[in-house]
Amino acid sequence: MRVSLGWLRELLQDPSLEAPLVAERLTAAGLEVEAVQTFGAGVEPVLVVAVTGIRPHPHRSGLRLVTVDLGARTLEIVCGAPNVPDPGGLVVLAPIGTTLPAIGVRLTARDIGGVVSEGMLCSERELGIGFPGAGKSEDDGILVLPAGFAEPGTLLVAALPAAMDTVFEIGVTPNRPDALGHLGVARELATLLGRSFAPPPRAASARGGLGAGAERSDALVKVTIADDARERCPEYAGHVVVDTKIGPSPLAVRYRLHALGVRAISNAVDVTNLVMMLHGHPLHAFDLDRLDGQAIHVRRARAGEQVVTLDGETRTLVDDDLVICDGGANGGKPVALAGVMGAGNSEIGADTRRVLLECAYFEPRSVRRTARRHGLHSESSHRFERGVDPGGVAAVLAHATDLLAELCGGAALEGAVGVQVTAPVRARIALRHARLEALLGVTVPEAEAAEILERLGCARDGEEAGAAVWLAPTHRPDLHREVDLIEEVARVRGLDCIPAVLPTVPPQAPRLTGAIDRRARLLGAELGLSEAISYGFASPRDLAAVGAPAATVHLQNPLGEERGVMRTSLLPGLFSALRRARQYGEARVRLFEVGARFLASVEPGVPCDEVPSFAAVLAGPRRGGPGDEGDADVWDGKGLAIELVERLTGQRATVRPLGDARPSFLHPRAAAEVCVGDARVGVFGVLHPDVVDAFELDRAPAASAAKAPVVLEVDLRAIEALGPRARPRFSALPSLPAVTRDVALEVDEAVTAGALAEALFGGAGPLCVGVEPFDVYRGKGVADGRKSVALRVTYRDPAGARTLTDAEVDERQKQAVAATTALGATARG
Repeated sequence: MRVSLGWLRELLQDPSLEAPLVAERLTAAGLEVEAVQTFGAGVEPVLVVAVTGIRPHPHRSGLRLVTVDLGARTLEIVCGAPNVPDPGGLVVLAPIGTTLPAIGVRLTARDIGGVVSEGMLCSERELGIGFPGAGKSEDDGILVLPAGFAEPGTLLVAALPAAMDTVFEIGVTPNRPDALGHLGVARELATLLGRSFAPPPRAASARGGLGAGAERSDALVKVTIADDARERCPEYAGHVVVDTKIGPSPLAVRYRLHALGVRAISNAVDVTNLVMMLHGHPLHAFDLDRLDGQAIHVRRARAGEQVVTLDGETRTLVDDDLVICDGGANGGKPVALAGVMGAGNSEIGADTRRVLLECAYFEPRSVRRTARRHGLHSESSHRFERGVDPGGVAAVLAHATDLLAELCGGAALEGAVGVQVTAPVRARIALRHARLEALLGVTVPEAEAAEILERLGCARDGEEAGAAVWLAPTHRPDLHREVDLIEEVARVRGLDCIPAVLPTVPPQAPRLTGAIDRRARLLGAELGLSEAISYGFASPRDLAAVGAPAATVHLQNPLGEERGVMRTSLLPGLFSALRRARQYGEARVRLFEVGARFLASVEPGVPCDEVPSFAAVLAGPRRGGPGDEGDADVWDGKGLAIELVERLTGQRATVRPLGDARPSFLHPRAAAEVCVGDARVGVFGVLHPDVVDAFELDRAPAASAAKAPVVLEVDLRAIEALGPRARPRFSALPSLPAVTRDVALEVDEAVTAGALAEALFGGAGPLCVGVEPFDVYRGKGVADGRKSVALRVTYRDPAGARTLTDAEVDERQKQAVAATTALGATARG
């Protein structure tokens, strides 16, 4: 919205109002001034001069030498315009040194055919107010001023203040349609400056008119609203002005419209635009003689009906469009899209002698749908979509009628014509002063709050139950509730008047999970995974698919069915991310997430138990060297699980097969649990085929030949319960070589390699620094139901002071092998 400082000064009757103050106050109150421009910059030296003589150029055909009177002296100007007035006529001169807005070049004395021209006689376009094709004065010659406009030698900006103005670009939010007119902005500014506001009085035009006889508007024109259109058009009014003379508007009007970004067209059309920019209420002017039946009928369009709008486009209507029609047969032909744009079949022309001015209130949603459906955003629809003042129809129409009669030299007939289906109702709002102070957190005198509301246009309507009752003005459709009035008081007083006070925060016990959450995230990244962040909401169906506990927290207003409960497992979110990655052709996926699972609480009064957890999914090929090809499998999951848990706890982690406690999302033949001592802290394994199908993880081309994903879940609370992580200690790098011994042990299939490694480590004594399994054999030489596990035992002096002898290593090795007999192991030769 472009706002003229000059117009604000007129409305507030304060010529000293400064632009910085206006910009500061409006922005602080929520009407952000996004830019400030100086309109007419460069025209300060331009003068009003009188033509005193005209003679042909002695050497150039088509040019003339024009002598002009500047009051104190005369100048001779070379001019090629065809419309230079006779001596005595007033024109506009840009003297030497002027930089005109439309030219951008500083004028200097120029020799034209042997004659030095000492300035330039200006057209509207050169003064910066012309639009291509907008009128004769700017396309065909210089600007000729009316007689008596000013004394020769007067500065143009002194004779015509509108020639230079400060224009604000204001970002008006959709809830403030009152600020889409200068009256609304002036009222807002007066309130912010602590002044009462009353628009300057205007003189009414003569009624009855030239040659109008006893005719009245309401006798000459009939207005009807169809039953199915009454909700969308609760009021439609019109007034007739006769004996009009259509032509250019006065220069001051054209300047003002141009400063506001509106093209001047003709005096009749300019009136509707000028009044719209003042009141924020769009109007439309019809050529009454082009309306069949001299009537207006408001109805809904018929499907397939067509209308050619003023932009020259043919638009096919639907039955949801609201149209203004004339009084022709079958409901009349459309002459306007209600609230959006007029039609070309009734527009004002040079021969228009009788004008019907329309002013109406259209339901905002109806206008919004029509404008969007037809891709037609106009100044009119912009305002009607947001809601114009339903109580201002009569006043706006009266102002436009008087201005039209004045500018067009016509006469307004008596008696406006119109239909009012329902009268506008002012919202009735109860305001408790105690609630106002409690919400703002600051003391506000009751008299001050009442004065602010009254300046905004609210009216006191008694009291109810100890609360003051206020009637909101009809030009403020955003005021409905008590908090709306409280916000207005805060906004006008200034939000900076509310002190910044830190709230009292009661001490809380530190979250024990915070440190381990951060540590788990860091380790996930260190181990080559990418962190995924998914919603804490989940679908009950997805939770059931992974066998997670039933949700205990259900959302009252979920984003959708797929986000209806708080999750009890992190896996559905990771599987969704895996599916999307594969749909985009990403075959290798390594994702993890750290977050809370919302499980049932055992504490009374606590809605749920937020359990911190870690989950990961591995899918697609490894990035190893030769011999490490293929997709991630359960062994990759095991390595990740052990490494993660040992780094989190600082303790040794072991892996045990899962029995009946196997989660349903894991494959029965490729799943295990991760333990620290006897405490189970997590599970890992290959994803069950049913879960793969449920989440469509094998549908994308990137998953067509891949193995089933491997998943890992770790309970961070269980890890936290193990106690503080042992602080790592530095051990000096060994300076002497280690001694290794390999042993092959035959055991039952049920005995794990980890159990054998533990037995060997314990039996070997303090000289043993590590045991690693490196081969498993089944086949010839090994009994059915048994297997041969090969392990490498490493020995080194703990103090690093000497190299171990073969004899003492062999003795330790015998003790280590003997310790495995408790597992039913026998050494193979």
